[in-house]
Amino acid sequence: MDKGKSLSHRTAVITGAARGLGLAFAHALSSEGANVVVADVDETQGMAAVKELSAENRRVLFHKTDVSKRHEIRCLIDTAVHRFHSLDILINNAGLQYISPICEFDEDRWDYLISVMLTGTFLASRYALPHMMSAGRGRIINIASVHGLVASEFKAAYVAAKHGVVGFTKALALEGAPYNITAVAVCPSYVQTALVEKQISEQAKRRNIPPGEVVEKVMLAPAALKRLIQPDEVASLVAYLCSDAAQVITGTAITMDCGWTAR
Repeated sequence: MDKGKSLSHRTAVITGAARGLGLAFAHALSSEGANVVVADVDETQGMAAVKELSAENRRVLFHKTDVSKRHEIRCLIDTAVHRFHSLDILINNAGLQYISPICEFDEDRWDYLISVMLTGTFLASRYALPHMMSAGRGRIINIASVHGLVASEFKAAYVAAKHGVVGFTKALALEGAPYNITAVAVCPSYVQTALVEKQISEQAKRRNIPPGEVVEKVMLAPAALKRLIQPDEVASLVAYLCSDAAQVITGTAITMDCGWTAR
């Protein structure tokens, strides 16, 4: 590994890393020299991601993980430490969406969204913390959303989970500080990923408008900058937050919302 790179000899675990934002994070961190553990429930896509990253001569490992299951999260953390002998960075990114009015919201889907995005973030952090505490340093980046700060219709579970992630991040930062462990919530608005693309047809159905109008009239309407964010833009911020240059940034929610919350 190149000793001149900012994350050389660091090990990062990234959940939901087989595609989209998570894969962009994996590329960004591995390009800075980090060992990367790609965690995802999709084994086929996860192995494809590892092949893609390995082609760039990176030290990378795939671990199939359903973050709604605590034993799988524990196994993920243990495997990362066993393989690379450290755990320096945790990026809690796994997420999903479900569009429905509250009065029709499927109760099992509510439980699942909360378990993946909020409880999964807690569990991964809980299992990672002892390793970081013993090392005397660590970075935990929780991928929240602008919906961790504001709300939109038909996304009750997602909004509740992401608000919870922001609050959990603050508590985590306070407890981690004596051990030089920082915690930050990153809150982007709509990022151009498959997750967002899938929402277009669902939003169109719920709002009774053509799919072509969803981006303009729903997704971009609250923002000052009328565009979607690209995954590599979020990845650049995350890579910085993982570096030594960001060691005093903790306990906060950093927005990348194209001016959504400026009003």
